[in-house]
Amino acid sequence: MRFLKGHGTENDFVVLPDPDGEIALTPGLVARLCDRRAGIGGDGVLRVVRSAATPDAAQWAGETDWFMDYRNADGSVAEMCGNGVRVYARYLVAAGLARPGHLRLATRGGIKEVDVPATGDVSVDMGPALVGDPVDVDGTPATFVDVGNPHAVVPVASVDGLGELKTSRLDLNVEYVEDVSPTAIRMRVHERGVGETRSCGTGACAAVVATALRTGTPRGTAYDVEVPGGHLTVTWREDGHTVLTGPAVLLAEGVVDETWLTTA
Repeated sequence: MRFLKGHGTENDFVVLPDPDGEIALTPGLVARLCDRRAGIGGDGVLRVVRSAATPDAAQWAGETDWFMDYRNADGSVAEMCGNGVRVYARYLVAAGLARPGHLRLATRGGIKEVDVPATGDVSVDMGPALVGDPVDVDGTPATFVDVGNPHAVVPVASVDGLGELKTSRLDLNVEYVEDVSPTAIRMRVHERGVGETRSCGTGACAAVVATALRTGTPRGTAYDVEVPGGHLTVTWREDGHTVLTGPAVLLAEGVVDETWLTTA
């Protein structure tokens, strides 16, 4: 099994090229691949598969060639990953499977419009941000934002003073957000099925939407989002869509040992 390792602001992934849908990607295999001591290590797995080659993307096969099959590190299926879709798009271009420029990629959160230059940062239209009723996160009120997957955004005075991130809300991704300036925030995130990660693209979008609502910042404002793994730029447009821009890095590739794959 061939693999690559990539990251977006240090939110890291095992990339599995599988254009014809031949890999049986079980939860156990995903968890083993993502194990940071006994496996390759990552916050999740990105399986690169053609839309027509998997039942999960059959509805989009006539609209886009590629489906991002994303799994969390514990093996659970996820709807979307903002950092992951940028790394996925970077892989397609680097592998010669797509030309630099505008791409349409299918995800469980719908089709995403991605702009990937030959080099440099990648931008993705994450679609509409849907704000729901407030939710409780361990006794603290939070803003609920769906950006293809569910988030709860909690404003805090400082993200540095939070200590280890733990939450009983395992059904949500939880962002803790500190205001830095009218157009800049700092964020830490606890992801479903992973724990705290160095970054979360969908979480950055949710955090900007919640912050803009709380502070009255007008639509169309570009926010700098500082995460432990670097910086992202998020704009909540007038049409309600969020646009996420940031790095997408491929750093290594190799082959998983067949014996390791077939033994517990």
